[in-house]
Amino acid sequence: MTAKQRVSYFYQPDVGHFYYGPSHPMKPHRIKMAHHLILTYGLYRRMECYRSHPASPSEMSAFHTEDYINFLAKVTPDNLRGFSTQMNRFNVGEYTDCPVFDGLYEFTQLYTGASLDGAVKLNRGDCDVAINWSGGLHHAKKSEASGFCYINDIVLAILELLKVHARVLYVDIDVHHGDGVEEAFYCTDRVMTFSLHKYGDFFPGTGHIKDTGAKEGTGFSVNAPLTSGMTDDAYARIFKPVLSKIMEIFRPGAIVLQCGADSLTGDRLGCFNLTLKGHAECVKFTKSFNVPTLVLGGGGYTIRNVARCWAYETSVLLDTELPDEIPYNDYFEYYAPDFKLHLTPEQRENMNTEASLESVRIDLLNQLIGLKGAPSVQMMEVPPDFELIKENVDAEKERQSTKEDRDGEGMNDGGTNDDKRHRKTKDGKGEKREHEAELAC
Repeated sequence: MTAKQRVSYFYQPDVGHFYYGPSHPMKPHRIKMAHHLILTYGLYRRMECYRSHPASPSEMSAFHTEDYINFLAKVTPDNLRGFSTQMNRFNVGEYTDCPVFDGLYEFTQLYTGASLDGAVKLNRGDCDVAINWSGGLHHAKKSEASGFCYINDIVLAILELLKVHARVLYVDIDVHHGDGVEEAFYCTDRVMTFSLHKYGDFFPGTGHIKDTGAKEGTGFSVNAPLTSGMTDDAYARIFKPVLSKIMEIFRPGAIVLQCGADSLTGDRLGCFNLTLKGHAECVKFTKSFNVPTLVLGGGGYTIRNVARCWAYETSVLLDTELPDEIPYNDYFEYYAPDFKLHLTPEQRENMNTEASLESVRIDLLNQLIGLKGAPSVQMMEVPPDFELIKENVDAEKERQSTKEDRDGEGMNDGGTNDDKRHRKTKDGKGEKREHEAELAC
């Protein structure tokens, strides 16, 4: 019988207080809502809870350029006029999907620090699963913001994991292609990326099935391009056989799983039709391989469903059943009118045919079979952690307490008018798309 996996949970009480703006679909408040469900369902008692540290500029510069980090640290809504050239250069500002808002840099520090702390815990063998629902911002590039993402915490966490593990697998179940992570590791065989996403007239426009990597990384980018209406069963028919073959061929020492909730039914920007159970089945299946795993958030724009999803997936990682009735919490009214945990799929056609799904499945399995096997790496002395997690009395107190300030309000979900992705970003492999196209699918 397999021993119960040790789960660590990383959260910063302030991370849900940031606000992209009244017309912006990204609402960090969803993280706070998920946290309150985790509290009121009693899940926090079954895992070790940590207040994560804010990432430092030197930690972020392991991937991002220093001038980009310095820009994020200095720009504010009050001094925008002095940074017009840099805003264009770094794809930040009013005419992009990445606005400048109060506390922008602090927000990036909080979600990035939590992902790094999770990676450090896994590297030390202190836990088997590390959770950071505030992380998973997979579109950010080395010196460019993109798709609501400023700092790519996923890339930084993978770099941390590579200090100890010869091979790291990245799995992305967000409705959008994980382009920033794929681009960062496109030419290496030490990181395999596996992304299932809507492809076509849809942001970011990358992730074609033939985008398989370059140089030493050829074959190590695995893309499942899908279209609207994906159901639980259809998704599993791609996800399970391909992930099984990846685990057999690549044999990763650690996994990073991005659980973007915009692939759920009813998402304001997404076009898939997954239920919580179908989405969480990917988490459960990944967990079954018993490989150290960092679990992150990501997209998700119907925030009541995002909170439902991440609370439920926390329970799946803890092997704990949850009642369907939402427990009373500070944000109880968001779950009206049924106040239930689980979602009912929409009555809509799955545009992915049996033939198209089978073609994707066969092509990806053939791509993996064509690899020579797991690459070997001669590991040298392990570099020091980004920043050591201090196991002192204060940290122990944090572990025993999950109370937080109950200040701060978030915005309720709006309609299509909340979508404000104005500018197409640059890419050489496919046509970049604005989110306006997604709302019509």
